[in-house]
Amino acid sequence: MTRALLYTIIIILHITLFQGMFIVSFPYTVHQGGYWALFAMCFVAIICCHTGKILVDCLYEDGKDGRLIRVHTSYGDIAEQVFGKRVGKPIVNVAQVIELLMTCILYVLLCGELLKGSIPAESINLSVWIVLSTVPLLFCAFLKTMRRVSWLSLWCTIAHMLINIIIIIYCFTRVREWQPRAVKINPDIWTVPISLGIIVFSYTSQIFLPTLEGKMVKRERFSCMMHWTHIAAAVFKAVFSWIGYVTWGENTEEVITNNLPQALKVIVNIILVAKALFSYPLPYFAAVEIIEKSFFQDQAKTVFPSCYRDNMSIKWWGICLRLLLVLFTMILAIIIPHFSLLMGLIGSFTGTMLSFVWPCVFHLYMKRETLPWYKKVIDIFIIVLGVILGAMGIYYSGRALILAFQSRDIIPSWVPKLSLNSKGVNETMKSTLMG
Repeated sequence: MTRALLYTIIIILHITLFQGMFIVSFPYTVHQGGYWALFAMCFVAIICCHTGKILVDCLYEDGKDGRLIRVHTSYGDIAEQVFGKRVGKPIVNVAQVIELLMTCILYVLLCGELLKGSIPAESINLSVWIVLSTVPLLFCAFLKTMRRVSWLSLWCTIAHMLINIIIIIYCFTRVREWQPRAVKINPDIWTVPISLGIIVFSYTSQIFLPTLEGKMVKRERFSCMMHWTHIAAAVFKAVFSWIGYVTWGENTEEVITNNLPQALKVIVNIILVAKALFSYPLPYFAAVEIIEKSFFQDQAKTVFPSCYRDNMSIKWWGICLRLLLVLFTMILAIIIPHFSLLMGLIGSFTGTMLSFVWPCVFHLYMKRETLPWYKKVIDIFIIVLGVILGAMGIYYSGRALILAFQSRDIIPSWVPKLSLNSKGVNETMKSTLMG
């Protein structure tokens, strides 16, 4: 196995198998969605694997000798060919940067909240914990290659594997108390969208795929790699979620670590902080690359001069701009009220468009002459599904944001009537809207 392929697999596993903090919320999705949630974990994996592959397929055109030629290098290049130079690349780049930076801000905010909840220090408020969490992230400004990012992603994956192993071992110590009959077959229709929001966000990887595929030495193995990583993600998430839920049944918390004994919960939360810190460099580095390619190349191509010297080292002002970007994510994590709801509103558009709708639209347009009819039907189905999920997300998060600014409960009045833990639903709604 080549090093480039290894780095790619590490990052794809980081994204698809242990995306964000949401894996620890998956047992609660079974509480809400029952067997439909378990089915969705596998079905969404299939869709995202498909859209990832067709997005990369759009990077290529058929050459005169029948061989595929890589004519595009990024998501934005594909959009430029479909939507035009003036609209295509800018709109996709803006959507990507918003999605990536909001993910960075979320990691900083979560680090602060986890530290505040784990370390008893009443004199230290959340803002101080956020600032302290940002200090090690300043080193991200000096990252120059995807290789370094992939190794940080490896440590992120190891940290989350450790968390999951601890939780699974604890669950097996209570195997005699398992409640397999607690998993519902017919869940309440109003709770399914909440589960889907968490599940869909956990598979988002399309932003990174063009760059990652371009780093591979044997690019023909990209599809195989996508298949195995998404299969691994789907199987692990379904098994982990089922085990977690049958262990605690109706008492399953929105974040499964809250079901652990206090001492064990503190240990796991500290590891989660490390996991969040190791997760930050990947979206940060991807956002930096997009910004640099859009604004900081040769002045003949961009508004500002290149931030790199001839030997490819970063200029001092380039480092300062990168440091300011880290500080920008910290400041927004501190000052934006109802940030998770705002992210939900924006993410409902950017997430579904980047991962569901646009890859299929691009594929239909660019491969329209060679695509068989059944592949066109699949792409159209995913577009419709993405639009529906996006509309639902915009409705729920938009309504919640309005109510939050009015200092009212973000959960509609009918939710307490459901056969669910009211507090848990409220917290899960907040968690879902982050994605």
